[in-house]
Amino acid sequence: MKTNARRLSLSIAAAAIALGMGMLPACSGDDSSEELIGANEDLGSTSEGVAGTIAVGTTLKSTTDVNLRTGPGTSYSVLHVVPTGAKVTVEAADPKNGFYKIKHDGTVGWSSGKYYTTVSSGGGSTGDLSAAQQGAINRGKSMKGFSYWWGHGRWKADGPTSSTKGSCSGSCPNCSHSGSYGADCSGFVAKAWKVPSSNDDITVDSHPYGTIHFVKDSSNWKTVSRSNVKPADALVYNSGGAGHIILFEKGDGWGSMYAYECKGCSAGCVYGLRTASSSYKAIRRAGW
Repeated sequence: MKTNARRLSLSIAAAAIALGMGMLPACSGDDSSEELIGANEDLGSTSEGVAGTIAVGTTLKSTTDVNLRTGPGTSYSVLHVVPTGAKVTVEAADPKNGFYKIKHDGTVGWSSGKYYTTVSSGGGSTGDLSAAQQGAINRGKSMKGFSYWWGHGRWKADGPTSSTKGSCSGSCPNCSHSGSYGADCSGFVAKAWKVPSSNDDITVDSHPYGTIHFVKDSSNWKTVSRSNVKPADALVYNSGGAGHIILFEKGDGWGSMYAYECKGCSAGCVYGLRTASSSYKAIRRAGW
C-alpha cells in the first residue's frame, strides 16, 4: 500500500509540474526573424525636405514618422522607425536615391531626405529653418552643376545630366550658351527666393532682377547685419555696373562660409567654401 501511495503521489506531482510548465510563456513556430513593418512612406511630407550634399555631422529633424533602413531604398529592411520630431546626425555627405546615411539613437542606417529638415550644420548651429528657407536651400542644391547662363534663370529640380546641364563659353556679357538650362548669379537667387512670388517655377526661364536691384532694399528683401546672417540669406554687391550675389548656407558671415552661386561662365553653378569681401552686404527675403 505504501508503495502504491508513493507511486500515486509521484504521478500527481508530475501532472502538476506538466500543468505548470504549460502555463509558462513559450516560443511557437519557426525561429526565423520577422521583418519589421515600418512607417507608411507613401504619406506626403509637410516640408520640402532636404536634398543634395549635406555636411557630415549636420543635425536633421524628422517631420513625420520615417523608416531607418539597412540600405538606400524602400526595398531594404526597416531597422526601426524614427519618430516625428526626432533629431538625427548625418553620417555621409552625399545621398543615394534620395536617402541619407544617418545615425539615430546609436543606430546607423538610411532614411529618405524628403521627411527631414535641417536643424544645425556640421560647422555649427543654424537653428530651425522654416519650410520657406529650407526650400530655398533645396533649390540651391538642385541648381549645382548646371551651366552659367547670362541673363537667364532656369533649371531642373532633379539636378543636371550630361544632356541638360548646358555649357557656357567666352567672356560674359559677350559669352555664348548652349542648352536650355542654366542661370546667372541674380537669376539663380531670384528663383531660389521665389521673388517676385510669381517666379516660383524653376523650370520656367526668368530673370526679374540683377545685382543692381538686390543691392537696394525693397518690399521683397531687406539688409541685415553680416554678423547675423542665416541660412538662405544672400550676400550681394554691385559697383560700377559690376556685381555678384550668392546664397548663404552656413558659416561665418565675415569669414569662411558655404554658399551656392552661379559663379561665372567657366565655373558654372557651384557650391563650396568661400569668403566675401567687405563690398558685400547681407540681405534677407521678406517674411524670413
